Amino acid sequence: MMNVYNNPTARELEQVLQRPTHNISDMEDTVRQVFKAVKGDGDKAVRAYTKKFDKVDTNYLQVTEAEIDAAEAKLNPELKQAIRHAAANIEKFHRTQLLNEPKVEIAEGISCWREARGIESVGLYIPGGSAPLFSTVLMLGIPARLAGCKNVILCTPPKATKAKGEGEIPAAILYAAKITGITQIYKAGGVQAIAAMTFGTETIPKAYKLFGPGNQFVTIAKQMALQHGTAIDMPAGPSEVMVVADRSANAAYVAADLLSQAEHGADSQVILITYSEDFAEQVQDALDSQLMALNRKETAHAALQNSTILILDDIETAIGIINRYAPEHLILAVANEEQYIPYILNTGSVFIGNLTPESCGDYASGTNHTLPTNGHAKAYSGVSVDSFVKKITFQKIDRTGLQNIGQTVITMAKAEGLDAHANAVHIRLNDLKNTI
Repeated sequence: MMNVYNNPTARELEQVLQRPTHNISDMEDTVRQVFKAVKGDGDKAVRAYTKKFDKVDTNYLQVTEAEIDAAEAKLNPELKQAIRHAAANIEKFHRTQLLNEPKVEIAEGISCWREARGIESVGLYIPGGSAPLFSTVLMLGIPARLAGCKNVILCTPPKATKAKGEGEIPAAILYAAKITGITQIYKAGGVQAIAAMTFGTETIPKAYKLFGPGNQFVTIAKQMALQHGTAIDMPAGPSEVMVVADRSANAAYVAADLLSQAEHGADSQVILITYSEDFAEQVQDALDSQLMALNRKETAHAALQNSTILILDDIETAIGIINRYAPEHLILAVANEEQYIPYILNTGSVFIGNLTPESCGDYASGTNHTLPTNGHAKAYSGVSVDSFVKKITFQKIDRTGLQNIGQTVITMAKAEGLDAHANAVHIRLNDLKNTI
């Protein structure tokens, strides 16, 4: 089922670690057209594309309070409790990221410090489609609230209903938004939602930074938003996991973890690194048996065609491959994680031991599941409270401080040919001399 390589050659490894690719030129043309229409026509264009792509002919875009209350009333109590439990864990972990940095006395009379400020307006994109990700509402909404963002906008595609017109948002998404404190929820999905939050429309406010996963069109749209001055959380691609398993691992657990990522999409990629041919065969057998029980077995099966088992001889080679591939998720199903952890440089999130499935991080253990994919873990972190703030530096200099540092600034400014910079200090120093 999965491709198997035993101690692959350099050329084979190069092929194995390639992510699935797509021809995006046609997609870019579509995204560009939608952006132009939404920029020019605002709500009218958003409604038109919602009708075209989501088959929902809506007269209004903002979800009403009555709709939110109705969603809460019809949601299964067990699911509501699960969402609250997950929200509490996510908040507990992310609250620890609220750190006050100390003032630093650089020298007598010179103080410098940084203070965090929540980004005023942030846009959260929550995919709908075949798997409405209400868990992502928690992963984005909670750190946004903790960061102090004043304006939190949530866009998600509506689903067509038998009733004429407006369509509806999945109840779990609305409930997760409510307990997270998000009130600005809009029935807009795909490229038109990203464009609306990039430019602002009559109804949907402009966001200064966009967050959230999506399909290839959404990914391209977020990249295009950058060109229009709107920041994004990180570059994104299909979901992925790399599992490292030694003889202490459970083959059924490993197969379940591989499938949990493979079911995200046909372009997802999963990679297993192990040190035993026998174990690799056990995992293949477990994949065969577990796959047939999945609702999304066709999707998972397609993803497995892009996926690989690597049989290696030593840990050092495995660590080299981890850092080269930079997986979104890394599972260490090994007896001695201490042999790995200090040397892992590039990954989004690490799951350690046989009883730590990646699914727990996706939902309720507390860490954030919005992570860099497609190798971007080499330079990007996953979403955190820091993602929703910017740090502003402050400094205050008194008479003694300026006398301590002034001549240094003047000398450097003149050496760069910036006389006005030098004079801004020189004029003050002269005044200080005259007031002694």
